[in-house]
Amino acid sequence: MARFIAAFAAAALAMTGTASAGSVISNDMSRCGADQGPAVKIIVNGVKGSSGKVRVQSYPATKAAWLTKGRWLHRVESGARAGSMSFCLPVATVGNYAIAVRHDKNGNGSTDISSDGGGFSNNPSINILNLGKPSVGKVSFYAGSGVTTITVNMKYM
Repeated sequence: MARFIAAFAAAALAMTGTASAGSVISNDMSRCGADQGPAVKIIVNGVKGSSGKVRVQSYPATKAAWLTKGRWLHRVESGARAGSMSFCLPVATVGNYAIAVRHDKNGNGSTDISSDGGGFSNNPSINILNLGKPSVGKVSFYAGSGVTTITVNMKYM
């Protein structure tokens, strides 16, 4: 559990966007329809509760950008819904990307380690090395010219 706490804290800190970061977009699932793309459809499983907000951010899959404050590409925020939620994030070109998800259960904009949850593309096991965040190699995935679907399993304390 200590591994998750350290990783979650690092990710949550990086996900507190700045005005100079990427684009905040609406969760337009039509961008992930047939004959669309390139885009990433993210299925988030295990959302605990329908309170607060779920934030999904895409990053270029580079060591310099991954979970670096202000280096995300697109962000979607939505009211939380217990169970599974789906999100669509467009990507500019085919290539390697990484996804971070955060559930701010009480919607206060702060990281509450004891209640908030998080997850990453490829669902890596979390460790305390590298400031607690999973390496970009563990979360990187290839997005092709169509719609690439990934699943993120949420983790909570």
